[in-house]
Amino acid sequence: MNANSAPEAARIGRRITALRRERGWSLNELAGRAGVGKATLSGVEAGTRNPTLETLYAIAGQLGLPLAAVLADPRDGVEAVSTVHGTAVTAELLAVFNEPTAVFEYYRVLIKPSLRQTSPAHVAGTTEHLTVYRGIGYVGTSHTPLKVMAGSYATWNADEPHIFEADEDIHGALLIRYPSAA
Repeated sequence: MNANSAPEAARIGRRITALRRERGWSLNELAGRAGVGKATLSGVEAGTRNPTLETLYAIAGQLGLPLAAVLADPRDGVEAVSTVHGTAVTAELLAVFNEPTAVFEYYRVLIKPSLRQTSPAHVAGTTEHLTVYRGIGYVGTSHTPLKVMAGSYATWNADEPHIFEADEDIHGALLIRYPSAA
């Protein structure tokens, strides 16, 4: 994620701590479920560590929430951190749409070349939809990556690990659809 400021990192850390405690989980339990180190999660919760996009997705997935729900508490009246960074992907959150059966997050994305980002599985039933405006590369599930290029569209199940890899800068729009909690 690489928050732009210490206050943003601290706010996200407080949010993750609150969500973990709502579930009655210890720090060690969430770290184990998310596959992140206990020291890493402790630093994220303390606001002293800027987590990557991959780490935030791993945490959000285990909490059963969309990424935007981890970035900000809607009850705070504070907007979510708008830009998050991963190994290869920079994603700018443009909008969140809540509907009765699903939550949609809409991002402007840049996928940098020569790096492969593996995103952990999201909540069961999650799908991702990428429209490519410029660039060439591969996206989708690790076992069946899809070639994308300018003018193409790809969709895949994001409730299993999936990849983002570019041969040249990919500029596009990513829509993530999460099923609503029952």
